[in-house]
Amino acid sequence: MPTIRQQIMDLLEQKEWDARSLSQRLGIREREVYSHIPHILRSAESAGKKLVISGPECMSCGFRFEGRKKDREKIGKPGRCPDCKAERIAPPRFTIISN
Repeated sequence: MPTIRQQIMDLLEQKEWDARSLSQRLGIREREVYSHIPHILRSAESAGKKLVISGPECMSCGFRFEGRKKDREKIGKPGRCPDCKAERIAPPRFTIISN
């Protein structure tokens, strides 16, 4: 049986997912999905693939948060928009592509 990370990687290679959809599909907490992402990033790179992270987007004003820039940046859904202060934020989406 594949590990949770392997299952996440398999799903991300098929199509783009957000953390909530992955958590529901695999029966784990959304927070746990986010904790696996840095490891999946390294595993994908070592396999010659690329983990693409689409940044969150404000559903009120359309402000788009940038994708991950540094290894130390937190991966997750922000609490509110820095422009309009709305709390309706579309979560980041993840997919794995071949280089």
